[in-house]
Amino acid sequence: MVAKDKYRSILQDEAENIQWRHGGPPTYDLVNQLFEEGRTKEWPEGSLEETVQNAIKSWEMELSHKICLQDFKTIVPEKFKLFVNGREGLTAEETLSLGSYNALLKSSLPENFKPYKANEETFESSHEVFKSAFPRGFAWEVIKVYTGPPEIAFKFRHWGFFEGPFKGHAPTGNMVQFFGLGTLKVEEVEIYYDPAELLAGLLSSGDSSNKISACPFSN
Repeated sequence: MVAKDKYRSILQDEAENIQWRHGGPPTYDLVNQLFEEGRTKEWPEGSLEETVQNAIKSWEMELSHKICLQDFKTIVPEKFKLFVNGREGLTAEETLSLGSYNALLKSSLPENFKPYKANEETFESSHEVFKSAFPRGFAWEVIKVYTGPPEIAFKFRHWGFFEGPFKGHAPTGNMVQFFGLGTLKVEEVEIYYDPAELLAGLLSSGDSSNKISACPFSN
């Protein structure tokens, strides 16, 4: 029996034959606590904002922890596309192969200007890099919904505490956060954000004044 997760209800509905990447369904106790302690909005139950927030959390859970696209419940795999910062859309298969971090942090910058080289990371290594940097997880919240279905436009916030090493950079303990905009339709997700807002906080020297204010998916 899978423990109840108030933000990812499909975890309680999973069939026993789901192929989980790590041998079994995940638990989100740490990041849920981080979310509840640090969120800036608490949406009414059943509201559009809560529905969007939980839908994205559930999609991230599936993307990070399921192996087979046919086990996904949040998307129609054969029709799905992920667009990040105006780049060419990724299919469901491409997104699953890359992983959320690599999909969101792909860049056309010259190699010597890339603080994080998505093309050199695997699904597994990318998750280990950020799991190490954010041992309590990287929380995500909807802070505004601009339009309703069929195309939902929303603003989001992503945050965590840099409490573990990142690519040879010592942890600062500071909060790292970024904001972005997205649209959500039945067959696609489109995200706009500034990767520098995330990476600058992980490459800082440990200045206690560090809070990311520069002008990012990747539960």
